[in-house]
Amino acid sequence: MENSIIFTPCEIGPITLRNRVIRSAAFENMAYGNRPSDDLLNYHEAVSRGGVGMTTVAYAAVNKSGLSFNGQLWMREEIVPDLKRLTDAVHSHGAKASIQLGHCGNMTHRSTCGCMPVGASRGFNLYSPTFVRKLRKSEIYELVLDFGKAVNLARKAGFDCVEIHAGHGYLISQFLSPYTNHRHDEFGGVLDNRMRFMKLVVEEVMRAAGNDMAVVVKLNMHDGFRKGMDQDDCIIVAKELEKLGVHAIVLSAGFVSKAPMEVMRGAMPLKTFRYYMDTKKFWWLKAGIALFGRLLVPTVPYSEGYFLKDAKEFRANLKLPLIYVGGMVSKEKMEEVLNSGFVALQMARALINDTDFVNKLHSGELTRSECKHSNYCIGRMYSLEMKCHHCVDEELPKSIKKEIKKAEKKG
Repeated sequence: MENSIIFTPCEIGPITLRNRVIRSAAFENMAYGNRPSDDLLNYHEAVSRGGVGMTTVAYAAVNKSGLSFNGQLWMREEIVPDLKRLTDAVHSHGAKASIQLGHCGNMTHRSTCGCMPVGASRGFNLYSPTFVRKLRKSEIYELVLDFGKAVNLARKAGFDCVEIHAGHGYLISQFLSPYTNHRHDEFGGVLDNRMRFMKLVVEEVMRAAGNDMAVVVKLNMHDGFRKGMDQDDCIIVAKELEKLGVHAIVLSAGFVSKAPMEVMRGAMPLKTFRYYMDTKKFWWLKAGIALFGRLLVPTVPYSEGYFLKDAKEFRANLKLPLIYVGGMVSKEKMEEVLNSGFVALQMARALINDTDFVNKLHSGELTRSECKHSNYCIGRMYSLEMKCHHCVDEELPKSIKKEIKKAEKKG
């Protein structure tokens, strides 16, 4: 059995994890009809059985207007029993269960969220495409309460932890970033005003979480482009979260609508993306990707632990526990991260490739994931349930096999 810091227990707020590996909140696209499915339960049970300390159920919208995909969870009373089945399954294998709560803001379409999309400011979302209206102040305060209600539902469903999504260009991030926040009231302008919505949400979440649930926040270290949030601004935001008493921050970066591959690194598998996309519903997007894909979604080079340099800057400026995420595939790099002062680390692609990866690390069967970062799982997950190309049943077209092979050579 492997003796490593990876497999030592750690505390995040009021909970103790059996080890320091957390399945990150990577989108599964398995909440068919916006509710838990057997596929979602089976996947999270598998990674729990496979040895993680905690698994995070990806993006759950705090209300219907916060849905960006049909395969996402929408937090409401009627899904609590099915979520409880999922958390019971996770707990039966000794892991903790977390759920990521958020609101997508302008990153949606009326056909998905059931209303005109809303954001920090009005504008046009090229990726849907759709017009977006500015949230009224009364609606902002209602959304704050929705976050608290979602935490209470998560408790009823048996979750040990909630992760508040304040990064990647979703609603809280849209308020934080000057790129998307052009308001002239107390929620816009200087950074302290742009943080106001986040502060209200976190205060409400902390009240709802009480003394028995852990609260972590996913935060950008930078937005990934000029006119967005830079590192200095994000450190100020992180210090505010520290004052608010959150139990840990997950350090990420990127803006889905502007710099998506800053989040995930490597190349977006455009042929895979187009192959699985609904031609009737998204004909315009398929055509646009075919013509301008590399301009719209440029490649950002991948390297293992690609956020570590930036994350160390945050570690030097903060006292609260920090969770590292970004390109974790080898035991050596995982130990380097944990020995750099991070309480835990998150990973997704290695656990999409093999749900037993953590157990195999522990036993010594593997020292490195077999994931080679083709990003097939990313191209597929926008249309179908998340899977690695090693795990699909169907024969893939030659064009996709070629795309995978080319990407894996670079990865």
